[in-house]
Amino acid sequence: MNQYPDISRAEVSQLSRALPFWLSLGLIPLAWIAAMSGGWTIALLPLVTWFLFSVLDAVLGLNLDNADLEADDDDLYWYRLVTLIWVPAQFLTVFGLIWYVPQAEHLGTFERIALFFGVGVMTGTIGINYSHELMHQKNKLERFLADVLLAMVLYSHFRSEHLLVHHRYVATPRDTVTARYNEGFHRFYPRVLRESLHSAFKAEAEMLARKKLPWTDFSNPFFKYWGLQGLCLILALMLGGWSGVMLFMFQAGVAIWQLELVNYIEHYGLTRKHLGHGKYEHVKPHHSWNAAHKASNWLLINLQRHSDHHYKPDRRFPLLQNHGSDEAPQLPFGYPVMTMAAMFPPLWRRIMNPRVRVWRGMYYPEITDWSDYNKHLTPPPR
Repeated sequence: MNQYPDISRAEVSQLSRALPFWLSLGLIPLAWIAAMSGGWTIALLPLVTWFLFSVLDAVLGLNLDNADLEADDDDLYWYRLVTLIWVPAQFLTVFGLIWYVPQAEHLGTFERIALFFGVGVMTGTIGINYSHELMHQKNKLERFLADVLLAMVLYSHFRSEHLLVHHRYVATPRDTVTARYNEGFHRFYPRVLRESLHSAFKAEAEMLARKKLPWTDFSNPFFKYWGLQGLCLILALMLGGWSGVMLFMFQAGVAIWQLELVNYIEHYGLTRKHLGHGKYEHVKPHHSWNAAHKASNWLLINLQRHSDHHYKPDRRFPLLQNHGSDEAPQLPFGYPVMTMAAMFPPLWRRIMNPRVRVWRGMYYPEITDWSDYNKHLTPPPR
């Protein structure tokens, strides 16, 4: 990582620098075009998010530039605005389509399901990602908007799991979403669905217990999570009947699948060194896979600079720094390609297992037996 910024504070604040991160808003009209036109257009959302941005990554290459960390929230106005605009845009699109699609006679059953598969790709790829950015901020409005986005995909507990468990215990046996070496996605996914809800609830209950409060205390955010999710389901029922509820739940399932695909690739096979007696080394940039691919980082608001996010979790996305191969392991492709590869475990292992072995030799040459790390059998962190 460069000692001096490549992009000055004055440059960071320019609208022209922020505009590429607004590309995600282009998915909103695509959803409506697909709904109103039907036919082949129902494939537009997956085609754009998965394939077009994969092609753009190959054409545009990497972005290794780092922004001046002295930039403040005023300098980042145009970047923050897109995350705020997305919330009402997604809300109106999801529930507008739930009202429109059940009564759209030109759409067959397959087209309706396929359309909401695309909507789920959008709410998972963009919506959950934006909620991730917002939940890390101190501003109460932004944190509430994160909750709204997560309620729209029925995955509200992700906020508790992510902030209280994942960031604290990443790359240790206690972190549910750190994928184990040789663990295929199809084994990882049901395990995470089962364990993450439990770990999130347990983390909130433990926080309340430290304040001598029961989990039933209304300060437990799970009551807010359940309330917001319930409101979303009621609204879907009012707008689209039971068909609307089914379509809403289907897009939520697709969105959750998209999120956990990303979780799977972000830390696959990476572990923090156990120092003895339940103590682990501090989180460092080399405990996350990094990707500097320009186009997919525009779409995902620099989520692929994941090494720096874990190093400095409260850093806003425009200021996330790129860590080179001397500091963090690098993915060979951006997230769109890597998530598709993760769906085929033999292909995934062929791509990633050699890279994990190189990482182990680079950072932990003193460890000769990785058996316990592979199976997450090292002692739980204190």
